[in-house]
Amino acid sequence: MAEAITPVIEPLEAQLLPGDALRVGLVVPISGVLGLVGPCAINCAILAADEVNLAGGMLGRPVELVLVDGGRPAAQVAAEVAGLARWGAIDAVVGTHGSDVRIEVVRALAGRVPFVYAPPYEGGGHAPGVYFLGETPARQLRPGLDWLIERRRARRWFLLGNDYVWPRLVHGAARRHLAARDVGVAGELLVPYGTRDFSPILERLVAARPDAVLLSLVGSDLVAFNRAFAAAGLSWPRLCGALEEHGLLGIGGDATGELYGAMGYFASLVTDDSLSLGERYARRFGSTAPLLNGHGQGCYEAVLMLAALGSRAGTLAVPEVDAIADGTSIVTARGRLTLRGHGVRRQAHIGRADGLDFDIVR
Repeated sequence: MAEAITPVIEPLEAQLLPGDALRVGLVVPISGVLGLVGPCAINCAILAADEVNLAGGMLGRPVELVLVDGGRPAAQVAAEVAGLARWGAIDAVVGTHGSDVRIEVVRALAGRVPFVYAPPYEGGGHAPGVYFLGETPARQLRPGLDWLIERRRARRWFLLGNDYVWPRLVHGAARRHLAARDVGVAGELLVPYGTRDFSPILERLVAARPDAVLLSLVGSDLVAFNRAFAAAGLSWPRLCGALEEHGLLGIGGDATGELYGAMGYFASLVTDDSLSLGERYARRFGSTAPLLNGHGQGCYEAVLMLAALGSRAGTLAVPEVDAIADGTSIVTARGRLTLRGHGVRRQAHIGRADGLDFDIVR
């Protein structure tokens, strides 16, 4: 896998000459709490680049990926990405990483190159050259909240997440929706990245006596919490906005039938498009490759969407790409995705953990 990623090397000047490959910054976490996202995301981006290159490349040039670790502090990631763009070492950016990183990257790029952002996000944040493929809270979590309210009589909720922009705004949207449904919030807590002692948090949770828990923890924090939750013998329904196959594997699976993920894609989706992606992924990377999951599949979509935007505009210059962005579409494991208002409007699937897999319930 490593040889398919172009390393970032010095000096940045003169890395990209006319006629060279078109270089795409791939910003994914390979460290930090979201580091478990990295391996599948890299593989999926490589698969998409392979397919674009087999079809003639992007704007007639072969695509190369330049890996940037999106798991580091946001300012550090943004400075590296902006430097690569400023010196012409990358022509565009794609990625999946935290919204705190995305906000800094967008600010640092200042519309210099197009940026396709793959994962669910909190909404807003529109800027020149930025395109969103993930679901906003209304489309990602509202169906799961409603499903648990109706099917599990969840009338009191506890909201628990990491302390950064995505969970804060997700919780705000959840509170408004629950109030509209005449459903109460029994408690709320935001915790720093890297929290590992969940005992005091579980004590607060037990004292609040909720009917269900909305989890906006991410990566290894989400894994650690669910392990502690299971070890404590608790079994309330938990709806997670960032739980995918790798996270479920890290938890050790679930046998309660009350752990749910809300994602645009699960590898267990039984559609022609989803099965086709799974077959191509296994053929390219083998049966022991990192599990396909929503965050990784999003990077596959991001590379394809970037190629579609460039093809339609005839360039990757941001003003020209912005002018044609709406209506640009691709077909992926989620089916057809079409940009409207620089974003994709799709509902998430609700997957109930069944051992080490997800059963799609909505």
